[in-house]
Amino acid sequence: MKNNATNSPVLTLVYGAAIAAIYVVLTMVFLPISFGPIQFRISELLCVLPYFTPAAIPGLFIGCLLANFLGGAAALDVIFGSIATLIGAVFTYKLRNCSRFLAPIPPIAANSIIVPFVLRFGYGVNLPIPLMILTVGIGEVVSCAVIGLILQTALLKYKGIIFRSQKSTL
Repeated sequence: MKNNATNSPVLTLVYGAAIAAIYVVLTMVFLPISFGPIQFRISELLCVLPYFTPAAIPGLFIGCLLANFLGGAAALDVIFGSIATLIGAVFTYKLRNCSRFLAPIPPIAANSIIVPFVLRFGYGVNLPIPLMILTVGIGEVVSCAVIGLILQTALLKYKGIIFRSQKSTL
């Protein structure tokens, strides 16, 4: 019997909404370390999810947008910080047929490059941009490449169950 949920827009919406909600909750729970020039946003571990499903792309973008807004971020951070996450998610999805270990690279790169400029121009942080690239990058490496790859490894075991109805549409 064919699965009627395959490519279901409702299921895709539910996956994306769940990812957005988890991103917001993780950012809010760890609010003190989620913002600033030295930040460790644990919710960024979810940035490996586009490796499994295209629903993660809007989910991560909306989750980041809401988390930044609810966390009291500056307007530039709400906009450009969320765009950095979107860029990372799109390119993670595009690398899904390559090595799974490449999944964290796009969000690390996008956030390490964009967020320091947001910190400078949105918050007036007067640290050297290269230093902020380093500090934001280290936080991204820990959350995306270390914790994110642990999540990815755990999900690989259940990929056929959790993500079976998610087909590529991009």
